[in-house]
Amino acid sequence: METEPMARRILVTGAGTGIGRAAALKLAADGFDIAVHCRSHLEEAEELALAIRAMGRQAAVVPFDVGDTRQAEECLTADIEQHGAYWGIVSNAGIVRDAPLPGMERDDWFDVININLNGFYNVVKPCIMPMIHLRCGGRIVVVSSVSGITGNRGQTNYSASKGGLIAAAKSLALELAKRGITVNSVAPGLIETPMTDPALKEQILPMIPLRRAGQPEDVAAVISFLCSDGAAYITRQTIGVNGGMC
Repeated sequence: METEPMARRILVTGAGTGIGRAAALKLAADGFDIAVHCRSHLEEAEELALAIRAMGRQAAVVPFDVGDTRQAEECLTADIEQHGAYWGIVSNAGIVRDAPLPGMERDDWFDVININLNGFYNVVKPCIMPMIHLRCGGRIVVVSSVSGITGNRGQTNYSASKGGLIAAAKSLALELAKRGITVNSVAPGLIETPMTDPALKEQILPMIPLRRAGQPEDVAAVISFLCSDGAAYITRQTIGVNGGMC
């Protein structure tokens, strides 16, 4: 049976903007302390940390490149040593480099795979054993995409990375189940974030039964539930947040 530590911390990657920011704020409102990760949005991350502290929770900014294995391990290990192990991880950081495959540049393929998929390994790997040593269960939520389920024209690289995340989450869920650590993925559809291409939005809107784009808070609400005590018996699942697209 799970026992609760004095303060449960959740690492949210890519927390400076969009879904990551909304998730960090919602989880802080739920009573968690937050490790706010960013790579380039340091000012936004610092502002977010201040907002979380104003809510009465602890917040530490942890800046590093999720695509850099050594940098990720060093920064995460230092934060864990200073503030304690994470009870939860929201693996959200990602990039988009859309193009039809025949015209896709080599870097556009490898950068997306490295940040989106290899970044999952770089972030989660250093955190797992400290999480296990807490002996109080835990939550890992991976932000994938509807593109990782259905594929999408012009997003072969992105779809490959996001589909890989779903498979990785399912496998990790099996490995960590006996520790009481759940691992699930969330697959957003069209969400209004700084990464949203206006042309792509107009193309996709007619395909959405709810006839609107989602908001970061729509995804954050699902992440919040998956990190809650009420989701303790949910693992190895992928939950779509897509307005009925699939």
